Amino acid sequence: VQLVQSGGGLVQPGGSLTLSCEGSGFTFEDFGLSWYRQAPGKEREWVGLIYSTGDEINYSDSVRGRFTISRDNAKNMLYLQMNNVNADDTAMYYCKIPTLGYWGQGTQVTVGS
Repeated sequence: VQLVQSGGGLVQPGGSLTLSCEGSGFTFEDFGLSWYRQAPGKEREWVGLIYSTGDEINYSDSVRGRFTISRDNAKNMLYLQMNNVNADDTAMYYCKIPTLGYWGQGTQVTVGS
């Protein structure tokens, strides 16, 4: 099982960024997938969950209305679209298969000018 992340980097406040997570080694379409993040000096925080078919998505209060989670089961891809970012969104972001416990390697998002 592998989750390989891409995207991330430096983004200006108010800007947008998309993170990707490609799954392999498991039946991608059978599993719900989550995004987490961890800011420096803070505990890892749940960002959101998308169910296996993509028809139900839950978000944390801190990102609801700004972030969008989506998936393409045909491509084994999970996405996190981040809009209107602010300094509090600076963190290492991780994708995860919650029921199997596998994590992506993480990708850094830094909000600044």
